[in-house]
Amino acid sequence: QVQLVESGGGLVQAGDSLRLACAASGRTFSAYAMGWFRQAPGKEREFVAAITQSGYSTFYTDSVKGRFTISRDNAKNMVYLQMNSLKPEDTAVYYCAAKTYGTSMRTDEYAYWGQGTQVTVSS
Repeated sequence: QVQLVESGGGLVQAGDSLRLACAASGRTFSAYAMGWFRQAPGKEREFVAAITQSGYSTFYTDSVKGRFTISRDNAKNMVYLQMNSLKPEDTAVYYCAAKTYGTSMRTDEYAYWGQGTQVTVSS
């Protein structure tokens, strides 16, 4: 099992940057593919980005390509989401999640979730 704790959210203005972090417990962090998801008020949770166990491959939803970067540090049991050029539509609670085997954009394929961190982007 793995436990996940997100941090780094906050209130920023459009065009600003934030770096989210997700700390994972357990000795087998490198065995998990990791993902970031977000949920805006009144909307379903949606995929944002994912990274393979090695960190070699990354995947993004179209709306964040070129602005967000997912990365991981297996030695520190950490996964990050660097968010640049933030827009008001990026406002949401951001969650990190872990799954075995390959990455996925589907929320129901991730077994472990953090509690979320709020990101609010003002115009």
